[in-house]
Amino acid sequence: MNEAPGCRCGPHLTLTAWLALAVLLPSAARAESIEEKAQVCAACHGENGVPVEQSFPVPVIWGQQLGYLFFELRDFKSGARKNDVMTPIAQGLEQADLMALAEYFSKKAWPDLRQPAAPAAAAADAQRVNASVVCTSCHQEGFKGDSTQPRLAGQVGAYLQKTMMDFRSGERANNPGMTGFVKGLTEEEIAAMAAYLAGM
Repeated sequence: MNEAPGCRCGPHLTLTAWLALAVLLPSAARAESIEEKAQVCAACHGENGVPVEQSFPVPVIWGQQLGYLFFELRDFKSGARKNDVMTPIAQGLEQADLMALAEYFSKKAWPDLRQPAAPAAAAADAQRVNASVVCTSCHQEGFKGDSTQPRLAGQVGAYLQKTMMDFRSGERANNPGMTGFVKGLTEEEIAAMAAYLAGM
């Protein structure tokens, strides 16, 4: 989560994370059906699949690939992937909920975030990066993903950029292959890729 300027409300949690947890954890504890559990997710990921605050790195999960959603929920639950808000929520889920929630969200239609197309220079840089790293070998033609490989096309730009930077720095460590791919990219190339993918 992004740090609230000048405010650190605990050893690891930002103000935004504390507020989200204060609202989400009690609701998650009361939720019984998958629909109720999915409704808890809407507080950040949006009622209609459009994340509530797109300037924060909160991803679209509606219409995301089933296997990817399951793996990420599993990794949040196990601690292999860490996030101040998602980790405690996932740890409160039953094991059977992980696949049920992944199926629920994967069947939704991918929303149109109306993000602008990348400027020509950024698009050219992104296409050059893809020609070098061949992101489409996993993320498929049109960057729409498949099974355990996530859709990147039309994803929240801030989320894409933060995720690639986190893989590059090692902060996100639940996919060593991705770390290897982005380690050689510059911050400028990552920004170009994020803008290009977001605007697709």
